[in-house]
Amino acid sequence: MPDIQKLINITAQLRHPETGCPWDIKQNFDSILPCLLEETYEVAEAIHTKDKIALREELGDLLLQVVFLSRLAEEEGSFDFNDVLNDLIEKLVFRHPHVFGDQKANNSEEALQNWETMKAQQKQAKNHNSILDDLPFALPALTRANKLQKRCAKVGFDWDNPTDVFNKVKEEVLEVEEELNTKPQNEDKIAEELGDLLFATVNVCRHQKLDPETILRNANLKFENRFRQVEKTVLKQGKKLEECTLKELDKIWDNVKEQE
Repeated sequence: MPDIQKLINITAQLRHPETGCPWDIKQNFDSILPCLLEETYEVAEAIHTKDKIALREELGDLLLQVVFLSRLAEEEGSFDFNDVLNDLIEKLVFRHPHVFGDQKANNSEEALQNWETMKAQQKQAKNHNSILDDLPFALPALTRANKLQKRCAKVGFDWDNPTDVFNKVKEEVLEVEEELNTKPQNEDKIAEELGDLLFATVNVCRHQKLDPETILRNANLKFENRFRQVEKTVLKQGKKLEECTLKELDKIWDNVKEQE
């Protein structure tokens, strides 16, 4: 069985100031952050494409980021990888009283409620001033909007009627339209109203129990696949995209949609 300690030792060797890798030695918390985010998205991509071979590899790359960051923390005397593991184990046991304690959970909803209850207790112990305190700002904007809304909904700050949620989207559309028609245009105000529209749209997704990040990712993929078909059609006609009129491209686009 592979030993996690071997990976920890290899990482320490890579960071050795005299015999290590020049690139690894140069890294710090800030410089390694893009690598962490990239590996996280590559794991998500492997899951989305159902590529288990890629998933196995990407999970290893993601684990390396965790070990590497832990090594950086160990070098400055903050904590080490074992501390990370111990904290995780303690959290998992504490937040699953229906598995490791005497509480019960007959379904996934009750299990989630137990998790949230125990999580709230931990937050209280940390003296958080707001229920929003521990939401990372670096989250993708759609994901963070969804989480902000969920947090507020738990304390009753939410729409009761799904119709009201959708009406809010309509209201925001009108406000965007109003700003677009204002002369001269105020770009900051337009951006603000577009942000409100996106936030309201996330609310609709949440009330439908759908993940906005996944929905937009799928929409991106659908658009990409259709546009690639448009490109192929234009190429078969012996043309370049730039040589086609918008009307011609729209017609090809509509044909692609019909063939799906």
